[in-house]
Amino acid sequence: MQTRASSKPPSTRDIARVLGLSHSTVAEGLRNNPNIKLETRKRVQAAAKALGYRRNPLVGAVMSRMRRQRGSEFQGVVAIVDLDGVKGRPPGSACYHRELAEGASERAVELGFKAEIFHARGHRICGQPIDAALRKCDIHGLLLLPVRDRSIMAGHDWSRHAAVYADCETGQPAFHNICPDHYNAMRLAIRRLCALGYRRPGLILQQSEEARLHCRWEDAWWLSQAGPDKHLKVPPLVMPEMERSVFFKWFGEYDPDVVICHNPVAMDWMRAWGAKIPGTHGFCCLNITKNPDIACSGLDQQPYLVGARGIELVIGQIYRNEYGLPEHPSTTTIPALWVDGLTLRPMPADGASAPTATATISL
Repeated sequence: MQTRASSKPPSTRDIARVLGLSHSTVAEGLRNNPNIKLETRKRVQAAAKALGYRRNPLVGAVMSRMRRQRGSEFQGVVAIVDLDGVKGRPPGSACYHRELAEGASERAVELGFKAEIFHARGHRICGQPIDAALRKCDIHGLLLLPVRDRSIMAGHDWSRHAAVYADCETGQPAFHNICPDHYNAMRLAIRRLCALGYRRPGLILQQSEEARLHCRWEDAWWLSQAGPDKHLKVPPLVMPEMERSVFFKWFGEYDPDVVICHNPVAMDWMRAWGAKIPGTHGFCCLNITKNPDIACSGLDQQPYLVGARGIELVIGQIYRNEYGLPEHPSTTTIPALWVDGLTLRPMPADGASAPTATATISL
């Protein structure tokens, strides 16, 4: 294909004449509209590049605004996709997923969209392949909820969708993603515990969770706690599964004055050992949303805000006509909030560090 020699920049009608396509097909192809065949979109975009076509961003913005305001305020439907499905999901994880979905749904309505939740079974939704089910509903914007196994996302055609994954991005296919800021959340927890007078914090993690997050919690822990000799007073305990006997051995050997953990079952084991919470020892929960019935002190990972911001990112991609897997995936993080509960000693009224507990427990 020859590049235009004229100094006048080519228009979409010029491209249409060269390709033998309608003006509307070229316009939609340049907008990357997924309703146009992928081969046609690529052909249009290649021709535009060869001819030296340059899109006017101001015109694009005006047209996008006109499309959004045309007719009623309703802009369309976006999907909140739960690839794992609800069956067998632990109650704590179900609470977290529910907060994500509620934040996304309510923000979508504020932006003129309706959000529908789709629960998958295996690789199918309502008995159909995921892509086919969403295409049937004319849905192109997706917020994908966290999954236990990232491999379930492979093998689907994502080229027609503007998608954001609401968890840490750790594999293929690579989407834009949004997740809590685990690193700074751990730093926040350590600072708070230090201000409360705790001097021997102990961290408990499950191996599967750390693998899914690429050791974000543990890495932040080491950087926050290790001194010049890189030796911790209380090394972290990472278990394949939460085991009482393993906990007892670790707790008895290192005697932490506060335990940091996702699972509040650790508090039961602490009490069985003889700890008084929050008298002699404290408990800090890394994700209080997963334990709504217990007044734990700890971190609110703000899943509602993660969901709301995630759907904003999805809708932004729709307005920019960005479909398919991104060439350069980006990560957006949401900061955690500290929540005072009943499992840590209170902060002194004058704001000074609380006195360090001196009680030592034993069998």
